[in-house]
Amino acid sequence: MSDKPPGIPGLSPQDDENEVDLGISIQTVANIVDAARASDETEEDELNEDMNDPETEDAAKPDLTGENLETLIGELNEDEQAALIALAWVGRGDYEPDEWGEALGLARERNEADTAGYLMGMELLGDLLAEGLAAFGIVVEEIER
Repeated sequence: MSDKPPGIPGLSPQDDENEVDLGISIQTVANIVDAARASDETEEDELNEDMNDPETEDAAKPDLTGENLETLIGELNEDEQAALIALAWVGRGDYEPDEWGEALGLARERNEADTAGYLMGMELLGDLLAEGLAAFGIVVEEIER
């Protein structure tokens, strides 16, 4: 059994044996997708709340969802963070799956100290990452957590 994280099925039907190594486990990406989607929902709920109502219990609660997402991203090593950035770019349509190496290379070059802040600044990060996985034939909802 290999120590490497699971790869991605080939990019075309003829390449069934070829796999793209994302450089990050798909379970880790799935957990980050879940946290990002939860963070997006929390932000949307906060925008819809009447913040002038002192009786609102939720207004006093801190947003731990955003902190959880930031922690998940911050715990990744530099290569995993770069892979996450590249995956978001693929999901956004900046790169195609067959341009993975190029996207990953550029993400490694541009990886900054505040990767979490950069990624969390992307609108609908969870959906972008899910779309990135889908571009490689992986359905995030089918990933075991």
